Amino acid sequence: MDFVFVGAGRLATQLACALHEKGHRISAVYSRTMESASALSERVDALPVCDVSLLPQHADAFIVAVKDSALPELLPRLVTSREGECFLHTAGSIPLSVFEPLGIERYGVLYPMQTFSKERKVDFAKVPFFIEASNDATLQQANRIACLVSTHVRQLSSAQRRQLHLAAVFACNFTNHCYELAARLLEAGGLPFDVMLPLIQETAEKVQTMHPHDAQTGPAVRYDEQVIEAQSQMLSSLPQLREVYDLLSRSIHEFHQSK
Repeated sequence: MDFVFVGAGRLATQLACALHEKGHRISAVYSRTMESASALSERVDALPVCDVSLLPQHADAFIVAVKDSALPELLPRLVTSREGECFLHTAGSIPLSVFEPLGIERYGVLYPMQTFSKERKVDFAKVPFFIEASNDATLQQANRIACLVSTHVRQLSSAQRRQLHLAAVFACNFTNHCYELAARLLEAGGLPFDVMLPLIQETAEKVQTMHPHDAQTGPAVRYDEQVIEAQSQMLSSLPQLREVYDLLSRSIHEFHQSK
């Protein structure tokens, strides 16, 4: 298949490289800067472009992987003179309806739910893809594309996908931020972050077989007030972090009191 990538960030880099490795053609890569477009284009033998109007007129799909706020301004320029083409955005929180004012028929969503970095290769076979489209033919096309790299493809509505993305923020982004907070606390005590890795690994592995509610441990579950108060006091010089600690402790306790 032949693809045009609109965007050269982390998701675009990983997905374009995965498709390229499977033998599919990436004919062009667009980015706002030629530097970014060229960096990805060199990896997938594509034409680098920093002007949307210079992209090819035809492809099996134009895969749009840019930041959410860029879509309303970018999409009208992208579809101009390409009205009959297939356009798929990759955003978790943007509804399918973002395409509706554009007067095109073939559009959809190709959302891989995973955290991406440019240089850390992702095994897309394990990445769940969530798809949605304007009509059955485009849905089939989105499914075909997702199945080129993934064995986990599912159709979701825009409302369901927004709920999924919100849950992912808690499960991934907020969790990673807690890792960063833990790293700073360790650094303050002269300790390396890698002492946490066995604990992090066991926590992640437990929820493969247990509901998160049942896997929860720590002083907040037991509501050990002496430990909670002592740890809260330790954060007195870091009021924002103390607020996070107190809020999460209350939330854990309240969740476990209610069940």
